[in-house]
Amino acid sequence: MQTEPDDAGTAVLLVAILLGAVEGLTEFIPVSSTGHLILLVDLLGFNGPPGHVFEIVIQLGAILAICWVYRRTFLTVLLGLPNNRNAQRFAANILIAVAPALVIGALAHDFIKEVLFSPWVVSVMLLVGGVAILWIERIKPPPRIESTVDITPLLALKIGLFQLVAMVPGVSRSGATILGAVLLGVGRATATEFSFFLAVPTMVAATSYDLLKGWDELALHDGVVLAIGFLSAFIAALFVVRRLVAFVSQRGFAPFAWYRIALGSVMLVILVAR
Repeated sequence: MQTEPDDAGTAVLLVAILLGAVEGLTEFIPVSSTGHLILLVDLLGFNGPPGHVFEIVIQLGAILAICWVYRRTFLTVLLGLPNNRNAQRFAANILIAVAPALVIGALAHDFIKEVLFSPWVVSVMLLVGGVAILWIERIKPPPRIESTVDITPLLALKIGLFQLVAMVPGVSRSGATILGAVLLGVGRATATEFSFFLAVPTMVAATSYDLLKGWDELALHDGVVLAIGFLSAFIAALFVVRRLVAFVSQRGFAPFAWYRIALGSVMLVILVAR
């Protein structure tokens, strides 16, 4: 009789590992990590910590992976801020690019969480986003910018405005910023790296805001589930971040587009059949 709670606890931990891995694998590729989590939580019936706190914490694991892989870049910028113009420009561009999402995100936070966090919305946007990626790959201009150092403040702002589209679950934050940058003449590899850097302040701000709102609802036993999901996301994200730039440089974004179209179509069939 006492094995049932243990079995249930083990199942929760296994699902936490799975969700963390999915977050890490999908956060920085244009397939929408939030969309994948919404679909998986719905399909698996996962009852984690309240207020979507689990989903928030595992995103922090993915952020840590970016910070670790690019630790020398971040440290160089940090140490150079007082007197290095390139470091100052880099930091300013990131702040400029993240500003639109911070403002609109704060204003529309409750609406997004309450209305748009739906398997139906995610499935449709996965499908639409996949078609959009294929279209962008066909009409994109020749790249003019092949280094993040060459991104101007105005271009950074334009890329940041593309990020607003990703507030709709299923669109993909990384997809919106990378493909938006490509449309603006940034090379694939540079667009991908800039999206990595932009992810850190964007996701830290979003996750911190959500954590503060849901902190009072957390229980002590939630800590183990959160820690396991966090670690799983960190390890999976390390794998992706270290390989993604080379992958998109060689193969582009079409494979992700076809994956989105297939997943969105399958999910719509499942949702209609319920």
